[in-house]
Order: sequence, then C-alpha cells, then structure tokens
Amino acid sequence: MGEIIYLDNAATTRVRPEVVDAMIPYFTEDYGNPSAVYNLASRSRSAVNGVREQIAATLEAKPEEIYFTAGGSESDNWALKAIFEANKSKGNHIITTKIEHHAILHTCEYLEKQGCEVTYLNVDENGRINLEELKRAIRPTTILISVMTANNEIGTIEPIKKVGEIAKEHGIYFHTDAVQAYGQIPISVEECHIDLLSASGHKLNGPKGIGFLYVRKGVKIGSFVHGGAQERRRRAGTENVPGIIGLGKAVELGFADMQERSERETKLRDYLMERIMAEVPYVRINGDRTKRLPNNANFSFQFIEGESLLIMLDMKKICASSGSACTSGSLDPSHVLLAIGLPHEIAHGSLRLTLGYETTKEEIDTAVEAIKEIVQKLRDMSPLYEDFLKKHSEKEK
Repeated sequence: MGEIIYLDNAATTRVRPEVVDAMIPYFTEDYGNPSAVYNLASRSRSAVNGVREQIAATLEAKPEEIYFTAGGSESDNWALKAIFEANKSKGNHIITTKIEHHAILHTCEYLEKQGCEVTYLNVDENGRINLEELKRAIRPTTILISVMTANNEIGTIEPIKKVGEIAKEHGIYFHTDAVQAYGQIPISVEECHIDLLSASGHKLNGPKGIGFLYVRKGVKIGSFVHGGAQERRRRAGTENVPGIIGLGKAVELGFADMQERSERETKLRDYLMERIMAEVPYVRINGDRTKRLPNNANFSFQFIEGESLLIMLDMKKICASSGSACTSGSLDPSHVLLAIGLPHEIAHGSLRLTLGYETTKEEIDTAVEAIKEIVQKLRDMSPLYEDFLKKHSEKEK
C-alpha cells in the first residue's frame, strides 16, 4: 500500500495549503507585535481583529466576545476556573456530564479540591443527556452548566439549545465545549443561549496551538494568564499572530463548504457503518445513529483488543483511533463507552474512524477490507472467541 489513509480527523487534521500560505507572511513580512504603535505592528493588529470579526460572525456573536487562546484545553480550563473564581459569592456548584473531554473532567476534579461541588450527569445508551435529570440537578448554588456540543469519541450531538434554555431560565451560566463541533455543524450562541464556548483550530484544518473562547458580554470572568493587557486584559501574552491568521483562513474555508462537506461526509460515514455492520459479525455502533457529527463512526468489536487492531491497521498505513487522542496509551477503557453502558471487555474493542474533507470512497473500501481481515485474524487468536463459538455451536445442536 502506498499513501497513508488518514481516518483520525477527530484527533487532528491536515492543515490546508491555503492556510499555510495565509500564515507565511506573518512570520516573515508582517511580523510586528500587535501591541506596538508603529505601522508594522498595526498591520498585525488589524489582521488579528479581522479574524476576531470573522469568527464572531460564524457564531452570531460580537467580535469583542472572542478571546484567542492556545487551543481547546486552555479554553475549557479558563471557562470553568474563571467562572468558579468569579462567582464564589453566588455558589460553588457546577453541572457537567460523564462523557466530557478530559479538559473538562480533569478541570472539575481540580476545582473539587478547591471547594467546588460537581454533578456529573448520566447519558443514555446513545450518549445523550436527560434534560429532566439536568433540571433535577440544579441547586440554588449552581453557577455553571457545561455540556459539550458533540462528543469527541462517539460523535453524539447533545441538545444544547434546550440546555441553554434551561440555564437561562434559572439564571445559570452555560458553557459548551464545541471543539469537535465547530466547523462541522452550525452553532448560534444567541439561539442556544450560550454564555461561553470553546473551540480549537487544529480540528478544522487549521494550525495547532491556537483556539478561542467565546465569552458573552456581561459574563463575569477573570483573567486566565496575567502579565499584559492583551485580549482586553483577560489573557496576557503576545498574540500568536500567524496562528490566528491560520485559524481565520481555516474558518473561512471550513464554513464556506460546511453544508456540502457535511452532506458528503455523512454519506461516506453511513456507507462505512453499513459495510462494517453487514460484513463483520459481533460488532455494534456507538453513539446516536442520526444525531451525530457527519464525520464520526465509532464501533465496538467483540473478542478483540482495540489496541491490537490499531497497531495492525497502522502496519497497513491506516490511521485510526480507539477514542480520544488525549488518552492514548491508557490501558483503561474509554470513560465515554463505559458511561453509555458498555462492559469493559466490549469497550476495550473500540475503533473510532473520523473522516475529513479529503476522504474518498476508495479509502473507505480499503479500510473496511483491512478491518475485516484484521478482526478475523485477532479473533482466530482469541481463546474467548473460540469458547464463544463452541458454546454457540453446542446450542445449535
């Protein structure tokens, strides 16, 4: 096999050539510090503000509500820690879900050590929260609800508009981790009553190390990085101008073809899922079949280890994942798959395939054939599978 087949776009994406071209002048020509007063600096400052306006327009937000960060994890940390710090006089209770990215879950664990009380909502077998459970979890001391727009592992899209309505009705701030969803599906901060939103450039064919946090005007939130007056005194440090420009170009390209790309990826994703389900026995699809990101397919194969499947796929130059890239190397099964009710032994046999704008039907066919071959090979070596077949055979006699 020649070229790599890349099916791990939820982990990161290839930077589009147009994005690289847009960034280069800000390394070599328009390299001024936006905080300086001379003309070279003003060109950088103007370009940064232009991207701020561009991103705001995609969310139906205001430019002054967009704050640039180093990525989704920083944005998540900032949102939760700053809201907790700024609202201690009102309460100390945060509501989130059991399937959030670890940037949320680990931040909540940190805040619990600082006196925060956290409620972790359950999800159903498809990964969707129960809105009635959310309502019951609200206390007089609740200051923040944080529910991701779409799950990074199983692709399930949460009912964030209804979550936002509940939060607004109770006077509670609503944050959503939109790292996987931004650029994949439309999001309106006004329609969904979102107060804070996290996003990252490298998930939509932009550069790594750049992201943003949307903060609704009027939300009480403190600085996350101290030391300078950048980002309206809320995040110190010289702006990553090339990264911001790259993010802006990626957003421009991603939103220009979002609908067409979504329809194309949905068709490819459904084709992939249909083939796997029809041609590989003892497999299940994880996540909601319809309320899911266009590019996400997640499977659990019985009687195999997902890690072995990934290694053997890599030997065939097929890049895939068993879950979040932030937990790769962990021997524990996915917390998301356990939350939707999978037993450990099935959760261990998971495979996440996430498509990109360059993915072709031919690549999907090649990947499916490889998966069929490898799964069968691994099962042939599995004592558990052998025992299962014997028991199944005895039942049929």
